[in-house]
Amino acid sequence: MDKIEKLDKFTCPFGGQEVELQQFEYETGGMPLLRLRIRERGARFTIFELDAATAERWGRAMIAWAQTQPKE
Repeated sequence: MDKIEKLDKFTCPFGGQEVELQQFEYETGGMPLLRLRIRERGARFTIFELDAATAERWGRAMIAWAQTQPKE
């Protein structure tokens, strides 16, 4: 059975998308992946499975952008 560990879950204030982050490991083995699930209004899902290097790059880009934005 695949192993899933919930890391975070939140709803975006603009658009109402539900975002869930999970650590995902296939039963057959391999490296752990970061699974990003985005649920749109209704039933549509977008799912990304990221390796550690891609997750780090994406995370750093998001932090760099956020740091340039005005604070509330």
